[in-house]
Amino acid sequence: MLIRTEHTPNPATRKFLPGQPVMEAGTRDFPDAESAHASPLASALFDSGLIEGVFYGRDFISVTAAPGISWTDLEPLVLETLLDHFVGGAPLFAPGSAGGIHIADDPVFEESPEDADIIDQIKELIETRVRPAVAQDGGDIIYRGYKDGRLYLGLQGACSGCPSSTITLKRGIESLIRHYVPEVESVEAV
Repeated sequence: MLIRTEHTPNPATRKFLPGQPVMEAGTRDFPDAESAHASPLASALFDSGLIEGVFYGRDFISVTAAPGISWTDLEPLVLETLLDHFVGGAPLFAPGSAGGIHIADDPVFEESPEDADIIDQIKELIETRVRPAVAQDGGDIIYRGYKDGRLYLGLQGACSGCPSSTITLKRGIESLIRHYVPEVESVEAV
């Protein structure tokens, strides 16, 4: 089995492509070791003590190195862990856990019913234009709310903590959304 490795715009994060589906649907973010208990693979990666985050996409896994850890040292360990998992046919989530269930994040506040059409347009753009582009870089963007002209998005995977995420959010995503949905005045990360 060959696992390809790609750099991401976030120098602390690498994207690993095992050449097979990772998640059948949705994504899953493990921002710390505590959140990884539902996944034997994520737990194994965190057990090294060298990992700060793990993210599962449809066909990739993004791994974020802890501060001060060199990818020269870490990459062979991550590849070995991933190979053991995929070659051994281990489950992605622990049996009997609700770990594999993807639950959409609720908005961070109550939204106005008058904004329903705007929100539908925003969500459609995120699903069809933004998320596929961001997944190419090993991350994900999730809708977190819209109120008073402000769109709130959550950053996951390689996007979380990426030095260029602010530029991507403001120049890329905000420009795209504002072009199609002029009611959106700004886009902010939460």
